[in-house]
Amino acid sequence: MNKLIRNHRGERLDHEFHLGIGKSSKTVVVIGHGVTANKDRPFIQTLAEGLALAGVSVLRFSFAGNGASEGKFEESCISKEVQELSRVVDALDGRPVIYAGHSMGGAVGVIFASQDSRVKGLISLAGMVHTHAFAGREFSGIKPGAGCMWDKPQCPLSAAFLADMEEIDSVLDRAPRIKVPWLLVHGVDDDVVPITDSREIVSHAGGPAELFEIPRCDHVFDPVTDADALPAMVTKVSQWVLPLVEF
Repeated sequence: MNKLIRNHRGERLDHEFHLGIGKSSKTVVVIGHGVTANKDRPFIQTLAEGLALAGVSVLRFSFAGNGASEGKFEESCISKEVQELSRVVDALDGRPVIYAGHSMGGAVGVIFASQDSRVKGLISLAGMVHTHAFAGREFSGIKPGAGCMWDKPQCPLSAAFLADMEEIDSVLDRAPRIKVPWLLVHGVDDDVVPITDSREIVSHAGGPAELFEIPRCDHVFDPVTDADALPAMVTKVSQWVLPLVEF
């Protein structure tokens, strides 16, 4: 898929399409990343390649202001990214969509899936639930406009980001509106988004939901931390997705 994708502001969104190998699926798994990241994080690429090997088509993309996408990072926030995800789904021309979001991209997915019927399945990878609490934990000592997220100079902390996180506060109240199948995957040793976020929200789901916990696994399924974490995530997601996929 070589189509140009732009968000609601006209900013080009960098993306890569993986055609399912063999009997390629009509369904597309769309993968969205977390805060300060992009579509090329190693575990995202590995997941996309694993799904493609199973015959599932995948589109991974970078939200505006991240990676090679156009836009300013300072304007990145959950509410804007929900709108961008809608434009990505538009570009798939009616193909069935399963959305997989990591961390803040997981919060984006919960909001989007709760209000857009085009999502046929939802995957939360270490998904953020309590957005205001997250911002308070991670960035309380940084002044907006004068500091960066996690010492990344390309990711300045903005007042717009903090305001959006505070206004949303939590996506827990969106869970009952999600009626489609929902898989939550979370590392037990995640010190960025605590596994308690997933344990709490899964019990509020409005449809079939499953939480898959990975022991000795951190926030980004780092194989250096535990060699089994990333394969476990990719295998679980692939097995869970296949019964939902149209070929």
